[in-house]
Amino acid sequence: MREARLRRIVVAVAGLAVVVGGSVVFAVTRSPKPAAHPATTTTSTSTSTTSAPSARCPLTDLPAPHGVPNRPALAVKVGNEPEGARPQSGLNEADVVYDTPAEGFVMRYIAVFQCEGASMIGPTRSLRWVDWHIMAEYGHPILAFAGGINPDVDTVMALGWLHPANLLEGAQAAAVRTSDRLPPDNLYTSTSALYSMFRTATGAPRPVFTFSSARPRDATPAKSIEIYFSYGTDVLWKWDATSRSWLHTYAGTPDVDALTGRPVTAANVVVEVVHYTYGPYVESPGSTGDVESETVGSGTGYVLRDGVAVKVTWHRPAPSDPTTYTDSAGHLVALTPGRTWVEIVPFGTKIALTP
Repeated sequence: MREARLRRIVVAVAGLAVVVGGSVVFAVTRSPKPAAHPATTTTSTSTSTTSAPSARCPLTDLPAPHGVPNRPALAVKVGNEPEGARPQSGLNEADVVYDTPAEGFVMRYIAVFQCEGASMIGPTRSLRWVDWHIMAEYGHPILAFAGGINPDVDTVMALGWLHPANLLEGAQAAAVRTSDRLPPDNLYTSTSALYSMFRTATGAPRPVFTFSSARPRDATPAKSIEIYFSYGTDVLWKWDATSRSWLHTYAGTPDVDALTGRPVTAANVVVEVVHYTYGPYVESPGSTGDVESETVGSGTGYVLRDGVAVKVTWHRPAPSDPTTYTDSAGHLVALTPGRTWVEIVPFGTKIALTP
């Protein structure tokens, strides 16, 4: 009932439109803590490539002209508050970006890098429960964040399968404060600074998505999809036939990557409708506990690629398993090679798909 009341308040404030293309969500049980991962073997300080120049990047399936870097996935927590955090830097250089709800259903990002690098990423913000639960499927990743509540930080620091980088304590050498923004939205980092702190962490991650250039069977034309998270953080993705990519927009205005000045785009937009609970600890004064999105189990959603959309069921049996997507007939739905944005959408959120 508490969740329903909050969603009604958010809907009233945002003045939401009528739902188009709504879907039923399967109930899922509360996800356990990520399963234990095998111990990481890190004996080399090399960042050389692991394969020939014809290899493909594991997280995007794009060609790696100089070979796949011999390094793990690197995740950075990036703020997205309407005041102060935008525009962000480094989103267009990420292989994968997760859009995740925090308290009050204000969204924050997890930007994941591996093949490419970014000289400026941020603004970096504090850790949330969902971060390490999502990253459990990446093997032995690096996770960079700017502090957080003690229970979350203590948990992450104790995980044997993950390399934590707290930019406020212990990893300050990888952080920089800019003079053009106010704290806390002026803390940034880079892939080179973070990877240099974990030189003995080697080995590229396995692919977490299935890719194919073939159009999915159940695909239908799609011009856009809008997700009504909350006032100020509603998301609109619009298909741009000229660039053959999805454009990320807020309030009808294209989002821009401050690092390059280019529109924020994605080759794939994946929507996962999830159940959630409130965590026991209040993250911000006067707010609810953290929104703990359940990304293990199954539920409904969409895959958007190449100007088409497919209604899917997502599956993730265990924390260390990759998430897969199937159509109404149970066939695997593959993504097109390129950058993927995953929208983690709380159950009950309104979604409008425009054909």
